Amino acid sequence: MYIGKVVGNVVSTKKEESLTGYKLMIVERIQRSNQEKLEEIVAVDLVGAGRGEFVLIVKGSSARMAAKNQEAPIDATIVGIIDTFDD
Repeated sequence: MYIGKVVGNVVSTKKEESLTGYKLMIVERIQRSNQEKLEEIVAVDLVGAGRGEFVLIVKGSSARMAAKNQEAPIDATIVGIIDTFDD
C-alpha cells in the first residue's frame, strides 16, 4: 500500500467500457516523513475520497482485486481515507 493525497479528479466521457461507473481521481503519491511528492497517478476511487484528503492506494493486481474487476485496465485504486498519521 501507498500513501497519497487527492489533488483532483478526471472526467472521461469516452473510455474503455470496463471503466464505466468508476470515479477517477488524481493522486500525488507522497513520502510520509516529509510529505515529499513522488509522482501523480490516476486511481479508481472506491471509498468516496475528496480533494485534499490523504488516502491509501494499492497498485497493480491488488488494485484490480480491490475493484473486483480483473479484466479492467486498473493500475491504482484508492482503498481507504487516512484520518491521522501517527509516528
